[in-house]
Amino acid sequence: MRLGFTGLATLTLALALAPTVPAAGPALLTKQVLGLESARAMTAAAEAEAKRRGVGVVIVVVDNAGQVVQVTRMDDAQVASVNVGIGKARTAAIYRRPSKVFEDQVANGRIAALALADATPLQGGVPVTVNGQVVGAIGVSGDTPQVDEEIALAGAKALR
Repeated sequence: MRLGFTGLATLTLALALAPTVPAAGPALLTKQVLGLESARAMTAAAEAEAKRRGVGVVIVVVDNAGQVVQVTRMDDAQVASVNVGIGKARTAAIYRRPSKVFEDQVANGRIAALALADATPLQGGVPVTVNGQVVGAIGVSGDTPQVDEEIALAGAKALR
């Protein structure tokens, strides 16, 4: 069957206006996103815990890609702790585990862990999960490794 110009134009228009059925293929993922208000709540809880302990620290909240959402440097915190806190939080977010895991690996002789991209192998960064999904992380720096992690955990609990 041969279509003239009018028939071809009508067929083209009909195909263009026809409802489309999505082709089977890769589906888009749905994920929770850590927003500024959540980051502020986590930071406030961590800061309250640090004040309760009488220590000045840096508190960093990052999203699930390790990008900074909130940074707080308490008055008594050392300036160097800003970058360390960012590193701890980023490590916990992108590797989906506490930064202490990497510190323990290095302490146990696995120095290859030092070569991991963007990993700061120091205790004090913890991932934050919602419904089993990592939505971000919080990192704390400025006191002992154990205290840093305990303050980070206090901040992470504010989201749950």
